[in-house]
Amino acid sequence: MTSLHPTVFKVTERIRRRSRSSRRAYLEKIRRAAENGPKRRRLSCSNLAHGFAACGAEDKAALRDTEAPNIAIVSAYNDMLSAHQPFATFPEQIKQAVREVGAVAQLAGGVPAMCDGVTQGAAGMELSLWSRDVIALSTAIALSHDMFDGAVCLGVCDKIVPGLLIGALSFGHLPVVFLPAGPMPSGLSNKEKARIRQLHAEGKIGQRELLDAESAAYHSPGTCTFYGTANSNQMFMELMGLHLPGASFPNPGTPLRDALTAAAARRVVELTGAGERVPLGEIVDERAIVNAIVGLLATGGSTNHTIHLVAIARAAGILIDWRDFDELSGVVPLLTRVYPNGPADVNHFHAAGGLAVLIGGLLDAGLAHADVRTVAGDSLHAYREKAELVDGELVWQLPAEGSLDEDILRPVSRPFQPTGGLRLVEGNLGRAVVKTSAVRSEKLRIEAPAIVFERQEDLPRAFQAGELDRDFVAVVRFQGPRANGMPELHKLMPPLGVLQDRGHRVALVTDGRLSGASGKVTSAIHVAPESAIGGPLARVQTGDRIVIDPEAGVLQADADLDSREPASPDLAGYHVGLGRELFATFRAHATGAEEGAMSFGLDAVETPAEAGEIEPEPALVAAEEGV
Repeated sequence: MTSLHPTVFKVTERIRRRSRSSRRAYLEKIRRAAENGPKRRRLSCSNLAHGFAACGAEDKAALRDTEAPNIAIVSAYNDMLSAHQPFATFPEQIKQAVREVGAVAQLAGGVPAMCDGVTQGAAGMELSLWSRDVIALSTAIALSHDMFDGAVCLGVCDKIVPGLLIGALSFGHLPVVFLPAGPMPSGLSNKEKARIRQLHAEGKIGQRELLDAESAAYHSPGTCTFYGTANSNQMFMELMGLHLPGASFPNPGTPLRDALTAAAARRVVELTGAGERVPLGEIVDERAIVNAIVGLLATGGSTNHTIHLVAIARAAGILIDWRDFDELSGVVPLLTRVYPNGPADVNHFHAAGGLAVLIGGLLDAGLAHADVRTVAGDSLHAYREKAELVDGELVWQLPAEGSLDEDILRPVSRPFQPTGGLRLVEGNLGRAVVKTSAVRSEKLRIEAPAIVFERQEDLPRAFQAGELDRDFVAVVRFQGPRANGMPELHKLMPPLGVLQDRGHRVALVTDGRLSGASGKVTSAIHVAPESAIGGPLARVQTGDRIVIDPEAGVLQADADLDSREPASPDLAGYHVGLGRELFATFRAHATGAEEGAMSFGLDAVETPAEAGEIEPEPALVAAEEGV
């Protein structure tokens, strides 16, 4: 049996010790919730009658008996989001599949699902991060009737899967399986899409040509095919064992996708049985969280998950921080090139062997925990098998030996780079993360004077005016959760990319987000503490010399920041219109980016500083190496 890598063990053990009291409290909470089963078995006749009043005769009879498992469906369906439009047909598929095994399913609730692709650069993006928390709250409301023995959660995109998981973890005594819908077929290549965006940024093509290209890229039901947050979600749900193996990337509307949906529904019924009951809160443990981080690093995934995975972990009583990501990044190699880290899309990645080959390679190298509980069984090894239809039957079998295209997917022995795709940088500007996987090595370290922008739209405006043809570090501040909800700053990448292509040394420093837009320009993002609470970025002035050095872990300004008063711009324009006024409480109570940027508190959660940083004993490391 392969030994676990010492660093993977060390980080896992540190997280376990740091989280000891909060994890214990969480597990005790869900064990108490599980003691008596769903309350429908003890409801008054009036309450129970309300719970099944709308059911058909067969389902009503089963629920009257109270012994048949009742499965909650929590859906993020809407037909504006291409990734979520396929969920329209899922509830009936799920209900039919569970009836076949003697159970009932009810659509317990819907959660909002907004598209960051629609809101990029617009005011609606300032609600994007809060949508995760609203989804978590909505999931809790859907499950709060306590009528259920298990649940399936339908979601794909950026904040939606993290929100569903955070909410479901409040009901961690239930078995829960997550069902994706799959990516749209490949359209216009990501490389060509990026080229046309840059041409538009330079004013060389017009709006019609740009829209034609975007429509050719985003063209049908299914998830966007680049490797942003949505597809990173699918990756880590498999690494955490919350999907059925191989469920992430089959296209929607195909026989394989339909078979996986039905199989997941039947599987959650099996997991409600006394002999095989596997609660969600026990699957999501320290090892599962580390596996998710390892997968993120090995694939060069979305930087959003340096926030979302922190929040997810806290919902399960587990404390992680960016140091954990950084140390794992030092030993986990980059194994994929999928846009923006390369020209391929997720369909090409899946065809090259996909997650089955990736997970198998990580397990064989001792870089992922194999001894974990999953919805498919008691080992992650089930996830090295590929889901296929053989004579109309869904089967799982080992894929062809290794990658079928090493330009997209590499073995651990021949990685694209020896370390992962994320680094922690820190200094007198605070702490931030840098996605390094798509940046050429000679472009990583940047030292240049700052140009300060208080609003994201000021940078493209300055670019169009010809004011940025020089070396500089763009400091885009007051973009954190307390200021305006921490929007993604995707619209900044085309002008910065153009300037870099012209030979200028450029970089970005911000307390906002980038996500899958993190590309070829060095970007120190999620800077904490944020500007709105007096963080160091609020003291930077245009002309200050800034160093971003991911390899050395440095984020530094050559200035006496402590001697300056922080800037205090009027942020009222961020807080009114498009519903933003409704989220004042969210902004006021948001935690920092490294604490998950959450607008609500969670019981029994300490900060890492309160919990203490305890390194594992050498004897424990030695023992684990033999496991």
